[in-house]
Amino acid sequence: MPTPPDGTAPAEFATPAAASTRAAAAAPLVRKRTLLALAFGFAFVLWATAAGFGAGVFSAAITAALLPLPVYIALALWLDRFEPEPKAMLAMAFLWGGSVAILLAGFANASMDRVIGERMSAIATAPLFEETLKALILLRFYSRKKTEFDGPVDGLIYAAMVGLGFAFVENVDYYGRALAKGGSMGLAMTFTLRGVMGPFSHPLFTSLTGLGLGIARVTRRRWVRWTAPWLGFVLAVALHATWNAGASMGCVFLAVYAGVMVPAMLGLLVVAGVSLKAEGRVIRAFLGDERDRGILSDAEFKTLGSVRGRLRASLHALFRHGWRAERRRRAFHRAASELAFHRRRVANGEEPYSEQIETDFTNRLQACHEAEAARHA
Repeated sequence: MPTPPDGTAPAEFATPAAASTRAAAAAPLVRKRTLLALAFGFAFVLWATAAGFGAGVFSAAITAALLPLPVYIALALWLDRFEPEPKAMLAMAFLWGGSVAILLAGFANASMDRVIGERMSAIATAPLFEETLKALILLRFYSRKKTEFDGPVDGLIYAAMVGLGFAFVENVDYYGRALAKGGSMGLAMTFTLRGVMGPFSHPLFTSLTGLGLGIARVTRRRWVRWTAPWLGFVLAVALHATWNAGASMGCVFLAVYAGVMVPAMLGLLVVAGVSLKAEGRVIRAFLGDERDRGILSDAEFKTLGSVRGRLRASLHALFRHGWRAERRRRAFHRAASELAFHRRRVANGEEPYSEQIETDFTNRLQACHEAEAARHA
């Protein structure tokens, strides 16, 4: 078993902080009543929207908003290759965006509309209100769910889910207005702009905040840890304001879309790719002990540190042996990632060393590995 970072005996790390870490690991990631409350808020916002349009318009609007949603969620989760985030936390992020964030933002924006006008409010204050409210859930995850917020990729995933929840409810409202005022042609035009050309806008804005928090999680430089989240948030607000300004200036919108939004999205995808490669290096760096002890073969070690390798292994298990084999394979991959990222947190001083937690993660990896070996036997 690997020794603690400073070489002292494991028993010396049995501190109150370690006990607190074990307790946090055993606690539920998201309380059911919290999810239920957010789900109720989400349903309330949709109900209030339906009441303003009537059943027919609302049905068409929510259908249009729902049609592409599974594709966008699937694309966001596809990035989550090494350590898939807990479904409860992903659901909480989505529901927060579509309930608390959009409801409070709606009140704030309506107030500012009366003070400085709708156009100025959309550019000057709405981006600040909306990005702040979406960022709150990311800050909660960052500060209270450290084991599930390991780096830039996690920040991007959670931020995308918040943005998708916010955008979904907002789209229902926009589509309903377009249908009520312009009929089917108005709905088609609005769907093209928001559902086809700009479905990634809110996820993109908030992802900059999530990226900043993710960088703060993995850096060892104190000044980066403090500045990265603020820089990400400022960029999120600025990009949001630029998008809203372009949308209010007719043909300028196309220039903003082609010259700012598309490059920003492509740049974010590049950052995500670089971050995934970095996570692969973390896995290889912190699972070398398992390879040296023969728990992992050289081929398994190589596969676990590669996105393509993991994807090929999962697809091979699925098509050759079925869903159960694919689930066992994914459990093996997840156990390896959790052990590696736990060791990185200990090495970076984010968690105290705990022999019990180390043993639990190691035993889980061995159990998943044995299940995989039994399938091949």
